Amino acid sequence: MPPIISIITAVFNDKDFIGDAIKSVLGQTYPQIEYIIIDGGSTDGTIDIIKKFASQSGYANKISIWKSEPDIGIYDALNKGINLASGDIIGFLHSDDLFADEKVIEKFAGIFTSADVDIVYSDLVYVSRKDKEKVIRHWKAGGFSTNSLNYGWMPPHTTLFARKSLYDKAGLFDTGLKIASDYDMMLRLLKNSPGSIFYTDEILVKMRLGGKSNSSLKGLLKKSSEDYKVLKKNNFSFPSLTLLLKNVRKVKQFFKK
Repeated sequence: MPPIISIITAVFNDKDFIGDAIKSVLGQTYPQIEYIIIDGGSTDGTIDIIKKFASQSGYANKISIWKSEPDIGIYDALNKGINLASGDIIGFLHSDDLFADEKVIEKFAGIFTSADVDIVYSDLVYVSRKDKEKVIRHWKAGGFSTNSLNYGWMPPHTTLFARKSLYDKAGLFDTGLKIASDYDMMLRLLKNSPGSIFYTDEILVKMRLGGKSNSSLKGLLKKSSEDYKVLKKNNFSFPSLTLLLKNVRKVKQFFKK
């Protein structure tokens, strides 16, 4: 039986882009999708857009769950989504991001089924906030090895899909972290399933530039500080070196392969 894939979108006051994200999910060809939208109590019209999609006849029942209530940040919202998810596999699509085409979830599902793995991830491109077709950076993830984590390697978070059973083992996002909890979660997931990870050499997600961690120098410094805490928390032997190499790896993303 084809796996049910739960897609979780967390959003707060993002009326300019939430519609694109929702259409990106609802337009997927794969039929077994549980789509969960967690809104943090938006006041800018975001909720009206979600309601519009939820009530459109062409999208009937395609938004499985949506709720709007105050939270303590994106990781709290993602945790709510995980707790609500009933699918076999969990993936995330942030409110200003997009799947690269309508067959992305079908591709992920096919890999999980044929390769019998626990985690699948892919490449990603960063695009302009004003023009989603204008590529600024290309994150070519490359293959996984446990040792590569020590050298600052990590896959793009929004391309990483994992079986729900892994989240049951790894636990929820650390809401004490404001920017780097996705890095912490990926380290926990990858360490829990080192022999069952598949990399597909395709660009499956588009991420708009301007996120919390890369929109300012203050954000970059905060991200580095939290990354260091995450590395210490996960018992890396040389966290400063790993952090340095992690940041150096980003430079090549600006050069098209």
